[in-house]
Amino acid sequence: MSSFADQTFTPPELIRNFCIIAHIDHGKSTLADRMLQLTGVVEERAMRAQYLDRMDIERERGITIKAQNVRLPWAVTQEDGTVKEHVLHLIDTPGHVDFTYEVSRALEACEGAILLVDAAQGIEAQTLANLYLALEKDLTIIPVLNKIDLPAADPDRYAAEIAHIIGCEPGDVLRVSAKTGSGVRELLDEVVRQVPAPVGDSDAPARAMIFDSVYDTYRGVITYIRVVDGKITPRERIKMMSTGTTHELLEVGIVSPDPKPSRGLGVGEVGYLITGVKDVRQSKVGDTITSLRNGATQPLVGYREPRPMVYSGLYPVDGSDYPELRDALDKLQLNDAALTYEPETSAALGFGFRCGFLGLLHLEITRDRLEREAGLELISTAPNVVYRVVRDDGVELTVTNPSDWPTGRVAQIFEPIVKVTILAPSEFIGAIMELCQSRRGELGGMDYLSETRVELRYTMPLAEIIFDFFDALKSRTRGYASLDYEEAGEQEADLVKVDIMLQGEPVDAFSAIRHKDNAYAYGTSMTTKLRELIPRQQFEVPIQAAIGSRIIARENIRAIRKDVLAKCYGGDITRKRKLLEKQKEGKKRMKTIGRVEVPQEAFVAALSTDSAADKAKK
Repeated sequence: MSSFADQTFTPPELIRNFCIIAHIDHGKSTLADRMLQLTGVVEERAMRAQYLDRMDIERERGITIKAQNVRLPWAVTQEDGTVKEHVLHLIDTPGHVDFTYEVSRALEACEGAILLVDAAQGIEAQTLANLYLALEKDLTIIPVLNKIDLPAADPDRYAAEIAHIIGCEPGDVLRVSAKTGSGVRELLDEVVRQVPAPVGDSDAPARAMIFDSVYDTYRGVITYIRVVDGKITPRERIKMMSTGTTHELLEVGIVSPDPKPSRGLGVGEVGYLITGVKDVRQSKVGDTITSLRNGATQPLVGYREPRPMVYSGLYPVDGSDYPELRDALDKLQLNDAALTYEPETSAALGFGFRCGFLGLLHLEITRDRLEREAGLELISTAPNVVYRVVRDDGVELTVTNPSDWPTGRVAQIFEPIVKVTILAPSEFIGAIMELCQSRRGELGGMDYLSETRVELRYTMPLAEIIFDFFDALKSRTRGYASLDYEEAGEQEADLVKVDIMLQGEPVDAFSAIRHKDNAYAYGTSMTTKLRELIPRQQFEVPIQAAIGSRIIARENIRAIRKDVLAKCYGGDITRKRKLLEKQKEGKKRMKTIGRVEVPQEAFVAALSTDSAADKAKK
C-alpha cells in the first residue's frame, strides 16, 4: 500500500470513486469491512467489526452517522492475462433519512454507487430515496443483494423487485454475503468494470471540492477534498473561493484507512489536507479550493444548503456552561454541515440556542454528541417546525419558536408539508391508511412493487410526523414498514398557540403551536403532567391551558395544609373557627404575593423528548 502513498499521482483512468447506498442494518459497514480485508489495507490483528464507524454512538446504536472515505488498492486481471493495479475510493454513507444530506455530499464525490439490499427484507423506503438521488446525479448503479446466506433470504424474489425498480435484468443483480465474504471479490471486479473513471483536466488550474471537515485539537481543521482539475501539493498556498481566505498547505494525504501523507493529489483523487487553521468557520463544506497563484476563476457547483425541518432549543442545565456549548456547537457544525443554530433566551431556562435539525434522530444524535464530546448536561425543548404567519395588516412573520407567535389577529397561517413514502407488506395497507388519515394525511398514490409489497405515497404536515409517527407506524405494521419523507412546500392550516399558565402567569417554555383539533388534547395532557411534576406549595396553585383568553383545560395543585388545630384541646368551637379563619386569610394573602417555584427536573421532564424525560426521572 505504501507504493500508492509514495507515488506522486495516480492516472485518472485507474481510479474508481464509489459509495455504498443501503438501509440501516442491511450490512453496509460489514461489506466495507470485507473490502478493507480483501484489499489488505487493514491487518488481520487490527481488524474489528464496523471498522469505519469511528464514533462510540455509531458502534453502540449499530448505525452509520458520518460518511467515511477510504482508499483501497485493487489488482484486476485483464483478458490478456496481465494484472492492472487500480485505486478504489470507497465512501461509506449513512442509511437513515435524517442523514440524507451526508449521502448527497458523498454522491457528489463519486461516479458510481453500490445499491445494497438485504436478501431477506427487500428494498426499503429510505434506500429508494437515496437511489433516486444517485440516479439524478447520473451515477452508475451496481445492484447487490446481501445476506444470501440467511435461512430467510429470498434472493430471486428481491432480485426481480430491484430489477423492476431500476430497469435491469434480475440476472444482473449481484449476490454477496458480507459476513462470510462470498461474492465480494467479484463485486470489486464489477466496480472496476462498470464504474467510469473520473474526468478532469490535469493541466488546468487546481480545483478541489470540500465534502467534509473535522476538528482536531492538536492539528486544527482537517479538510476532506475531491480533486476535480489540476493537482494539490504540499507547501503551496491555496485559496478558499467562497471566503477568499488563503492558507499554506502543511500536509496533503490519503485515507487508507488511517491518514497517510502523500506528495499530492491529482485529478479524481480523494484525500485530506491540513493548513493548521484553528478557526472552524474557514473550512466550509461545498467550497472550492484552488491555488493562490494562477488559480481557477470559476468555482465548482457546491451543495445546496440543507433546510432544517425541525427546531428545538438546547439549554445547558448549568447556565455557566453557555460559552462551552457555543464552542461545542461551532466545532460540531464543521463536522455536521446540516446543523444550524442561533442564540435565544427563555425566561424559564436562561440562555441557550435555537437549533435546526433534519429530523428527530438528528436532534437526538446531536444532543448525545454534545454531551459526550464536550461533557455538557443539556435540556432540549419539545421540537417544533417553522411556520409562516400573515397578520391582518399584511406583515409576514417566520415563527420557529412559540414565544414568537403574534398576539394580534392573524389572517393566514402556513405550515410545512412533506411527501411521505411508506413501503410495507400489503397486508398492512388498512392500518397504515388509518394512521395517516388520523394525522391529516392525503393519499397521493399507491403502487405494488411485487405481489406482497406495496408503496404508499402521502402528503402530510411535517408537524404530525416529527413526534411519534414512526413509532406508531412500526407498531401497527409489526416493524415491517419503512418510511422516507422529503419537503414539499407549505399549506394553509388552522393553528393556534396553546399557553400553559401557572397561577394566571404564562410560562413561555411550556407554550406550543398545535392544530385546532389537537389543542385540547395537548392542554389536557400538559396540565396533568405538570400537576404531577410540580411540588405542592403553601397555597393552592391552578394550572391552566389557554388559547388566547379562553381556558381549555385546568388542574389544581392542592395546598399543603398545616394542622392549626393541633394545639387546641377542648374549648369552645368558636376558638377553633377563629384559628381556621386566620389560616384562610393567610393563605389568601400568600396566594397574591407568592411565586410558584418550578424545579429544574419538572422542566426537563415536561419539555424534553421522551428519552431525556426518562433520564430526568432516573
